[in-house]
Amino acid sequence: MEALIALVIGVLTAGGVFLALRGQTFPVVLGLTLMSYAVNLFLFVMGRLAIGVPPVISEAAAGYTDPLPQALVLTAIVISFGMTAFVIVLALKARAELGNDHVDGLEHEEDRRA
Repeated sequence: MEALIALVIGVLTAGGVFLALRGQTFPVVLGLTLMSYAVNLFLFVMGRLAIGVPPVISEAAAGYTDPLPQALVLTAIVISFGMTAFVIVLALKARAELGNDHVDGLEHEEDRRA
């Protein structure tokens, strides 16, 4: 199970880095989103994977999971949602101002030929 989770985190990170290095704004936004998913999954796994045990300590429970990574992931989800919304609005504004969606704001040679 741990190897599968590590593989998923690695694939999400690799895909996020690949998309973040693209020249257009939409793949950059998708890349940042994939990287935030990878970080959230990594934080969640840091609290040890345990199935069927409560996140709070009680007298009746035989074991418990660490609630701190769960709280960190919930906070990170809210922050990444706000960041994604802001970057999308910023990209739309840049597209309206510049007329293209390239990250550097310059029109490239292949776009001029089309």
